[in-house]
Amino acid sequence: MIMKILTPSPAELTLGRAATPIAFIRAIATAYHRRGMDPASALQQAQIPASLLDDPDARVTAAQMEAISGIAMQALDDEALGWFSRRLPWGSYGMLCRASLTSPTLEVALKRWCRHHRLLTEDIVFEFDQQRGTATVRVAENTALGELREFCLVTTLRYLLGYASWLIDSSIALAETRLPFPVPRHADAYPYLFPGPLRFAADTAGFAFDARYLSLPVRRDERALQAMLQRALPLTVLQYRRDRLLVHRVAQLLDATPSGAHTAEDVAARLNLSVRTLHRQLKDEGVSLQRLKNEARREHAIRLLLQTKRPVKQIAAAVGFDSEKSFARAFRSWTGAAPSAFRAEAPEELA
Repeated sequence: MIMKILTPSPAELTLGRAATPIAFIRAIATAYHRRGMDPASALQQAQIPASLLDDPDARVTAAQMEAISGIAMQALDDEALGWFSRRLPWGSYGMLCRASLTSPTLEVALKRWCRHHRLLTEDIVFEFDQQRGTATVRVAENTALGELREFCLVTTLRYLLGYASWLIDSSIALAETRLPFPVPRHADAYPYLFPGPLRFAADTAGFAFDARYLSLPVRRDERALQAMLQRALPLTVLQYRRDRLLVHRVAQLLDATPSGAHTAEDVAARLNLSVRTLHRQLKDEGVSLQRLKNEARREHAIRLLLQTKRPVKQIAAAVGFDSEKSFARAFRSWTGAAPSAFRAEAPEELA
């Protein structure tokens, strides 16, 4: 998955939070052993003590993971790190990225990725589906992956998610991630890889997300791809700051219950974000939570005024105001008219 090795410096290797499970390093060592090769040199270059392989609770940094993965891909001449029945020569995943780069939208890019991945291997097959507003990517396993199964499924799914996010320059909020193996000892690492609801012991591996992301345009070109491929592996751990659908997701949540208090803490929790991230990303999109709350209340109030004969006092309560007076003041600031006047002046076909 890396097209060129840029080995991190010793300082980079030793700094940073050690969060990558040793199980993934052990899987790389297994790939060496299957080829009759010794992983000692790769471990040493990545500054990973061999003794850590015997500690199931040990962790390494992302920089160490990047270093040993790149070294192993070149040494084994296999970008799949031993997962499949045949090697994937150096540049295989770069070719796969390039095949979807000219796609007009994320939907087309994902369909191309799933189709072209079969040119690399049939051992696992990516399947794309879209139903009832949800897009789903699944992995069908056509061969037994053995002890490399977890590492293979996690890495290929996370790489595709990272590449998709990179293509549209946006994080993709996951509705669910499904993994077809029991809860591992290092399960606490998974929320960093797949933020959102996680389901272990599922029937197949895959993830689902809001289908509206599919219409977002691809924002990258060949020059950007060349730069990304210099260090592609961080895509498997990089969390994008911007979510180009966040405003829509927040608005949808608020519109569902416009009378709710909707504190920042509540909204952030329901979107699997921190409060700080919620405010920052909304600011990046030029809006605030309060503005979205006001818009949801305004739209609901207008619907009730025009489509029902409920008294203004009841409408005020329905959109979350304690008094008719405060509602009228807010409504006037939104529309320039009092609620009763707005209703009276509406065209008959709307009222």
